[in-house]
Amino acid sequence: MVHILYVEDENEIGAWVTKELTEKGYEVTWLQSGEGIERYIMEADLMILDIMLPGLDGFSIGKRIKKETKTLPVLMLSARAAIEDKIEGLSFADDYLTKPFHPDELCARVEVLLRRFEKDEETLQIHHLTIRPKDMHISNTETKEEIQLTGKQRAIFQFFIRHLNQILTKEQLFEGVWGEQYIEGDKTLMVHIRHLRGKIEKDPAKPAVIETIRGIGYRVKR
Repeated sequence: MVHILYVEDENEIGAWVTKELTEKGYEVTWLQSGEGIERYIMEADLMILDIMLPGLDGFSIGKRIKKETKTLPVLMLSARAAIEDKIEGLSFADDYLTKPFHPDELCARVEVLLRRFEKDEETLQIHHLTIRPKDMHISNTETKEEIQLTGKQRAIFQFFIRHLNQILTKEQLFEGVWGEQYIEGDKTLMVHIRHLRGKIEKDPAKPAVIETIRGIGYRVKR
């Protein structure tokens, strides 16, 4: 099922849009601000984002998300119809729809974005692993066997895939996957990465997929 992350602070509009999208068969997570949004990004197939939000506005949130996750389509949904706002929104987002709007138009735009990004979907080859990023299907290219991960292992590896070639600190990984602040000395992340390596590495004692960057964190390179 397609998962839509929807950020809207107005209760009436948020409830209405969530209802319409759910009836169309989408799974919707509705947030009323950008607080804690990182914990939902990895599971989302598309994000619908209002501009006027408490705390960080939609422009700031959208720019940050697109910088970190270029494969996630973003649809701006706002009452701000000025050309300047549309230009700013479309400088990073993939579509911009102004309120008021008909629900059928919203759903049509969602479907177009999903089709567009589905066409751009690729299979990643990382060492002996073949990875389908959209659904995180992982297989061993040599044995053709599928590699099954637990929920948290999948979330950690997906975070790496969304940030390929980047050196990620323990803080970034923990906050990105658990949605909580990392406490120095906590071994939770290290334990999960050890178990993850046990499933995806040819030799977990000499990891090649998830590299340890001494004194900094970890990296997965394509």
